[in-house]
Amino acid sequence: MSATPGPAPGPGGTHPHGGAAPGPPDGPAALLGALGRSWQWMLASAVATLVPGVIVLVWPETTLHVLAVLVGLYLLAAGAFRFVGVLGREEQGARLPELLLAVLYVLAGVLCLRNPLQTIAALSLIVGVVWLVSGMLTLFTALASRDLPHRGVVLGAALLAVVAGIVVLALPAESARALTRLLGLWLVLLGLVEAAVALAWRAALRRSGVTGTPRRPAGTG
Repeated sequence: MSATPGPAPGPGGTHPHGGAAPGPPDGPAALLGALGRSWQWMLASAVATLVPGVIVLVWPETTLHVLAVLVGLYLLAAGAFRFVGVLGREEQGARLPELLLAVLYVLAGVLCLRNPLQTIAALSLIVGVVWLVSGMLTLFTALASRDLPHRGVVLGAALLAVVAGIVVLALPAESARALTRLLGLWLVLLGLVEAAVALAWRAALRRSGVTGTPRRPAGTG
């Protein structure tokens, strides 16, 4: 849900200094960076959020163990998507907070998968803190960047993550069933917002005539 600002791509996808567009990326890091800047990668990140939400909503009888596994896998996947997205950032100063956030997701995912921590309070605390920190970082980025592409969608995604984190922390569920409904609902909403960001970026690329993978926009995982 968090990313760095980047202006919309210019017509034709030419190099910012007026030269020809750069050639295809070379090397694993460059390839991952190009992947992280693509709208398809953003959409895949949205699906990775949406699918666990749908599963826990349509499976209301899930046990706490199964819920912890699903949430843990979601956090691990989100961390992986964010890590690849860091490689697609052109602003060096924005990479560190994004990298730290990716590490936070991965650590939270590992904690959710640990049997000793599979309690209602622990699961609520982990998910609530991750969503709150992620939302606040995205909100700060959107407010500080006036030229942010599709800034309204990014602000909406940030506010949704902040509210989700506050709700999970302030209203801890008393049962696995209640926590399932709460987390499932928020995951579905967050996934839909992330999908909207990805589709908006695709539309921006088509309007500008860019066929490559320019700088990654904000508000994506």
